[in-house]
Amino acid sequence: MRSAVKALGEVALRVNDLDGMQRFYEEVVGLEFVRRIGDIAFLRIADGFEGHTAVLALFRQEGPVAQPGGTLHHMAFTISRDDFAPEMARLEGLGLRVTTMYHDWVSWRSMYVNDPEGNEVELVCYDPA
Repeated sequence: MRSAVKALGEVALRVNDLDGMQRFYEEVVGLEFVRRIGDIAFLRIADGFEGHTAVLALFRQEGPVAQPGGTLHHMAFTISRDDFAPEMARLEGLGLRVTTMYHDWVSWRSMYVNDPEGNEVELVCYDPA
């Protein structure tokens, strides 16, 4: 069976500190702010499919999260190979702990940081070298 899925539409996170998380994804990850509607902030990840922009949606959590830590393992954002080393230096310069990994089976080079609420964020590029 062929999937009807064409692209990522949205990643949505429940957050405690909406302002702090929005700042992190704008200033650290570099996502573009789209708009805020009440207790939801939308940030552009990339052009999507047929006019649907791929976004990160941050929903202010009312009260404690039902499952501490949630079920999210991590989210990954693709960057260019040329940006890998400068981005790593920039993130370390911001005082973030950056870990790296090379995934041989797909030739991906990855770096990982945690956002202010503990979600793991991966910046990944294709690197056959």
